[in-house]
Amino acid sequence: MPRLSNLYFRTAIVFLVVGIGMGLKMAISQDHTTIGAHAHANLLGWVTMALFGTYYALNPRKAEKRLALLQYGVYTLGVVLMVPSLYLLLEGHMAMEPLVGISSLITLLGVLMFAVVIFSPDPATGRAPMAAAR
Repeated sequence: MPRLSNLYFRTAIVFLVVGIGMGLKMAISQDHTTIGAHAHANLLGWVTMALFGTYYALNPRKAEKRLALLQYGVYTLGVVLMVPSLYLLLEGHMAMEPLVGISSLITLLGVLMFAVVIFSPDPATGRAPMAAAR
């Protein structure tokens, strides 16, 4: 399995643990104010990163591209900044709002970079992805 897939899976599991911890805190306290941050940790952290890791495991040549590793860094930075800043914002710390916005844009940039990776030609064949599917 490509190194990049392992990075994604390891990062995803960290977000799963964080998301479960947030869920447990909400359940124990009966305060669900931070449910949005909990959802972002689980969906953008655990699920999406695991899907990215799966894609790169199935497309190891694309995982070798420099853009793929850069995409990991950008996307991960965005989510790592977003989850705690959103948590604090939902807890009432309004000063976190700009950081939530900036981290959302960083995360979007990471997703757009992933789209470029997906739509780029296969390094082995040089063919576009849709042409390879025919």
